[in-house]
Amino acid sequence: MRQTTWREHGYHALLWLVALIFFAPIIWIVLCSFKTADQILAVPPKLIFTPTVANYAKLFSSSAFPRELFNSAVLSVAAVVIAVAVSFLAAFSFSRFKPAGTNFLMFLLLSIRMLPGSAAILPVYLMYVAFGWKDSYAGMILFYAMFSIPFSVWILKGFIDGVSPRFDETGIINGASWLRIIARTILPQVMPGVIAASIFNFIFVWNEFLFNYIIGGLSTSNIPVALASGLYSNGGVDWTFISALTTVYIVPPILVVYFFQRYLLVGMTFGTVRGEV
Repeated sequence: MRQTTWREHGYHALLWLVALIFFAPIIWIVLCSFKTADQILAVPPKLIFTPTVANYAKLFSSSAFPRELFNSAVLSVAAVVIAVAVSFLAAFSFSRFKPAGTNFLMFLLLSIRMLPGSAAILPVYLMYVAFGWKDSYAGMILFYAMFSIPFSVWILKGFIDGVSPRFDETGIINGASWLRIIARTILPQVMPGVIAASIFNFIFVWNEFLFNYIIGGLSTSNIPVALASGLYSNGGVDWTFISALTTVYIVPPILVVYFFQRYLLVGMTFGTVRGEV
């Protein structure tokens, strides 16, 4: 049995230290969610205190919070499903049929994400007002799906390029339709890429603030908008509200990343090693 060296112990200790430094703000905001306002603002900070759930009781008793949490979940899940479905078909077409100007079209798709949101907000707002899409679920889902598609196409095309076209040829020879080939041969092999793209898009939509604030409204406002709207109370920053809402808000992304982290790693490193499956 191999003995663990002092260098490995030191390396692991360093990793734990770096992780604690990065997670310290999250740990602190979670601890603050169980404190009173006076305990949060106490100097020096109180590390030993009597926990209270009054902040969460106040948060969940609010009439707006359940709707905002529901909106965040619906907008995120619906936009991700639509974006990944469309992106997968588009990526398959780019990978297999290689239409004229594929490289330029791929660059054009990705360039949409290069545009700052603040530069696009005015024309998007005017378009949504003209079409009557402002503060509608369909309008917000359509926008988030549109904004998520370019990056998803890039990720999924890289995965599909790694699947040998011989699978397609075998399916065609045996009389399978393109839909059956996609569903039965291609999709299972690129499922890690599909999950990685879904996670990236979910995190983007879940955290998006600017467009929801401008082209959304009371009926479609999400958690980031609620966090900004309820920031101040009684002439100061409401730290109890911020800490409780933030703690609830970060739970879904943490769970998603924890359970699908291996697929997320695959998505972050796609294209580093190329080859057919």
